Amino acid sequence: MPPTPDLDAFELLGRHCRERDLFELVAIHSVLVARKAQEIARARLERRPAEAIDLDFLAEASLLHDIGVARCNAPEILCRGTEPYIRHGVLGREILESEGLPRHALACERHTGAGITREEVLEQGLPLPDRDYMPVSIEEKIICVADKFYSKTPARIWDERSPDAIRSDLARWGPRVVERWDALCRDLLP
Repeated sequence: MPPTPDLDAFELLGRHCRERDLFELVAIHSVLVARKAQEIARARLERRPAEAIDLDFLAEASLLHDIGVARCNAPEILCRGTEPYIRHGVLGREILESEGLPRHALACERHTGAGITREEVLEQGLPLPDRDYMPVSIEEKIICVADKFYSKTPARIWDERSPDAIRSDLARWGPRVVERWDALCRDLLP
């Protein structure tokens, strides 16, 4: 599909991440994630040339995947909002739906961790609506994986992490999350 007409991802980020330091942080992180997502997608297409991956959408959604952080309270990554950080995907979905971008909104909501199941929301009492937050489309899965390679912590923003380091970090959320990460890596990474 062609790029979304009139979509300027950086203008949209700037409207919602109004503080300059936060905008710069989210923009840098999002560009790195978009670059990694394109790298993952192109490598996959080399292995599976018949597969359909919407590279234009992938780039756009990668740039917008963290738009909801502006409403979150995470001062260590310059977020001065009031919402718990775990809600940034849900908040991003609300923002992107209000901007007329429903497909981008779903990618935003489904990129957290290695996905979050409805069962995990209920078991852990997460402050999320009662539903699944699992990446579904190939583009959503790629964004979910690409996002984990880069932190939004200012001191480490440029550092690309390895899949094993990511796996170790995700282990704190339990074996199911690690199993999902491993499955995503087997499916998407060469």
